[in-house]
Amino acid sequence: MTDLSAFIAELPKVELHVHHVGSASPRIVAELAARHEGRSPVPADPDALADYFAFRDFAHFIEVYLSVVDLIRDPDDVWLLTHEVARELARQQVRYAELTVTPYSHVRRGIPAPAFCEAIEDARRRAETDFGIALRWCFDIPGEAGLPAAEETLRISLDERPDGLVAFGLGGPEIGVPRPQFKPYFDRARAAGLRSVPHAGETTGPQTVWDALRELGAERIGHGISAAQDPELLAYLAERRIPLEVCPTSNVRTRAVARIEEHPLRRLVDAGVRVTVNSDDPPMFGTTLNDEYAVAARLLDAGPDGLAALAREAVSASFLDPAGQARIIAEIDAYAATR
Repeated sequence: MTDLSAFIAELPKVELHVHHVGSASPRIVAELAARHEGRSPVPADPDALADYFAFRDFAHFIEVYLSVVDLIRDPDDVWLLTHEVARELARQQVRYAELTVTPYSHVRRGIPAPAFCEAIEDARRRAETDFGIALRWCFDIPGEAGLPAAEETLRISLDERPDGLVAFGLGGPEIGVPRPQFKPYFDRARAAGLRSVPHAGETTGPQTVWDALRELGAERIGHGISAAQDPELLAYLAERRIPLEVCPTSNVRTRAVARIEEHPLRRLVDAGVRVTVNSDDPPMFGTTLNDEYAVAARLLDAGPDGLAALAREAVSASFLDPAGQARIIAEIDAYAATR
């Protein structure tokens, strides 16, 4: 695995399922916590965050996640977070990333939508100059906040429409948050040219994935691992080449999967489903995108050629323009040919 880890470390990659706030490194979380010390339960000591990020279940994960969201209090915090997330991704040879951003969570905490969008856009442009990474946004509805959040997320998406915005999503808990209720919002977002990328089938069964496909017009599925329980759904995904954004360590840390050895990644691949490898909320789950490629290598018994194929799949599943996709795939090919 040492040689394979070295291969992964320098492999050009894209990241399609990674959350904006959930990507904050312990250093940045601690710095933000120190700025707001006494007004947050989040530790201001980076070493204490590992215990703070020990999740009992998915509901506890959401509780902790929102406490970190509470640390983002003004546009300067937004800019710092975004720029530092880009730095961490670029260190892993990520050339392009579609970050899932939840503007509703910040706007309701007092950051005006125009100022929020201006901050992420300025940080995006600076990151491309500073680190050579291209960032794009998926604005997602926090499902636990219901239809008012859906309405506001759509309004921000359509009224502000930052240049980096490419997709419209749905995150948060799946249990008790049926996908079909969000259909009108996805219909309007899709009509405006945004791509549909809801979370589904992580902590609930295959029906949630079916709902995301049939009701929300999903072009990619966030997680989607419960599809492995439904042969008809597997066949549907494979035939229509609808990719899944798979995040193995996240699924174990949130208790969606009991043990990494039980992860259905192999079953999905064997069924012909397109899968991409992603990190979700990497510092919170004690992982990185490079680590997730190493996990995928073990689950799939993949070597360098298999990992390069996974990297190409993520590029082709992205919403990057064809010329941009071709550039990154050529870089992956050139790198793989030298190893």
